[in-house]
Amino acid sequence: MTQTALEILKTTFGYSSFRGPQADIIDCVASGHDALVLMPTGGGKSLCYQIPALLRPGLAIVVSPLIALMQDQVDALRELGVASAFLNSSLSPVEATKVERQFMTGEIKLLYVAPERLMMESFLTQLDLLRDRNQLALFAIDEAHCVSQWGHDFRSDYLQLAVLADRFPGVPRVALTATADALTRTEIRLRLKLDDAREFVSSFDRPNIRYTITARGDEREQLLAFLAAHEGEAGIVYCLSRKKVEATSEWLTEQGVRALPYHAGMDAEARRKNQSRFLRESGLIMVATIAFGMGIDKPDVRFVVHLDLPKSVESYYQETGRAGRDGEASEALMVYGLTDVVQQLRFIDASGASDDFKRTGRVKLDALLGLCETNACRRGRLLAYFGEIKPDGYACGNCDTCLSPPKTWDATEQVGMALAAIEATGQCYGATYVIEVLRGVNTTQIRTRGHDQSDVYGIGTAFDDPAWRNVIRQIVTLGWAEIDVTNYGALRLTHAAAPVMRGEVTAMLRKLAEVKTFGSVAKAAPKRTSRKNTVELPVDEVLHEALKRWLVETAAAEDVAPFAILHDNVLKEIASRKPKERSKLADINGIGENKLRKYSDAILKLVSDFPG
Repeated sequence: MTQTALEILKTTFGYSSFRGPQADIIDCVASGHDALVLMPTGGGKSLCYQIPALLRPGLAIVVSPLIALMQDQVDALRELGVASAFLNSSLSPVEATKVERQFMTGEIKLLYVAPERLMMESFLTQLDLLRDRNQLALFAIDEAHCVSQWGHDFRSDYLQLAVLADRFPGVPRVALTATADALTRTEIRLRLKLDDAREFVSSFDRPNIRYTITARGDEREQLLAFLAAHEGEAGIVYCLSRKKVEATSEWLTEQGVRALPYHAGMDAEARRKNQSRFLRESGLIMVATIAFGMGIDKPDVRFVVHLDLPKSVESYYQETGRAGRDGEASEALMVYGLTDVVQQLRFIDASGASDDFKRTGRVKLDALLGLCETNACRRGRLLAYFGEIKPDGYACGNCDTCLSPPKTWDATEQVGMALAAIEATGQCYGATYVIEVLRGVNTTQIRTRGHDQSDVYGIGTAFDDPAWRNVIRQIVTLGWAEIDVTNYGALRLTHAAAPVMRGEVTAMLRKLAEVKTFGSVAKAAPKRTSRKNTVELPVDEVLHEALKRWLVETAAAEDVAPFAILHDNVLKEIASRKPKERSKLADINGIGENKLRKYSDAILKLVSDFPG
């Protein structure tokens, strides 16, 4: 008898109900239609192609840009009892031949492939044969934003995937991503020829993540203070450069923090080893460039830190979204300064891209700076970027601007001083030089250039360096000055500066907040959202720890990541309910028939042997 989608959800995946638009997406794809799915990380995107794959006859092809993560994705499906495999360059010729034989003979339901493997003519020919036998179920294009040249993770191999529409017109395609603004969505449709695809857009809100963005002080001290509130928890620390990744990782290790580096310049085996440790061990911190993270399935990442400004709001959302996939309270911290803005503008200018692309890059950077400097709710600003507009006065109660509203001050006089100093020094110098002139610093350069004789020299001695940097950073954000990356980051006045300099515009700026220690904020627990709040009784922490030890030992014996077997929130529910019978264990979300068959005896014995 053919199972329904809901029956598969329960028997295979162990959940009793769908979330959000999952049921509609599954029905659309299972019925043979194309779909474009935008759903936040942790929202259950994978079910939107895995269940249709099990409902439709034949093989489902999942296109993924990340070879290194396919093993873990396949491990998780096999734990569910779903016949799965991957085909990529990490396999030997003998292993690849075995996988090809398995999927051609119908032994596999889901096959993960990289886009470059999919586009090999020999592989496409094999898919032709499956299609002709009505044994090609669907194509799932994961991380679909990679097709967008405007996006933050562009992969040229993804551009070739349009051939699927022409070569396999009767096979449904579902493109999925956690991050895409209106421009990126349009390009996904165009590049993948998804003209008639139904579009499903879930809320971009991740209410369990607390957002904090603060000016850079001593970033290492800021990082240590933040990590002190997350002792023993897994997290990711993003840095812009490989050199900074290495230095930060080494320094954290010296401080007694378990940290590993990850960047594209490392040996492939070292990257694989570090990634595997991060996924399979608890309490590790990965210090990484953006080369790390896309597709990371680890559910218990409790925090994401940015020590440098990301490229765009999309990048920020995508990277912070790697925290809290399990719905538990998590945090996102970013520290930044004006030097980050200069660096990002240099990247845009040196990209060799078209003028349109560069203009778009600057617009995206401006939007990110607006998020950094906003006085309003950060979450509201973040959601508005993706078209999810909240009412005026919206406050999420779980970001730094809501928990500790920023103070503003009338900085019209100081802004006028700064703009005058930029003009008086010829609009040829960066922030550091302009601030030195304002503060009357007696340097050889200033004397040589005669700026010690300028009317603006020393007019800002009442303010220290951090205060002036705060003013100039906001001047740039508000569009009264811009950074000329072709002239070593020199500040230039814009047309909008004139009325400000004439005193016709009141300049209300954010006050420079004291450097946060983060401890008090972190202990005020961020909001939590779970798939289903079925845990009414308190969690028995001793039993919970015993279950975690069992899970780690079992995962090591099976050579899989612990979360491929059971998520920690499942263990918590077991430690709360303390089921003594198999039928009661089956009622717990996340335990399908295959996991019940494999692990119920061990779990029930642990529970029954436990006092109370």
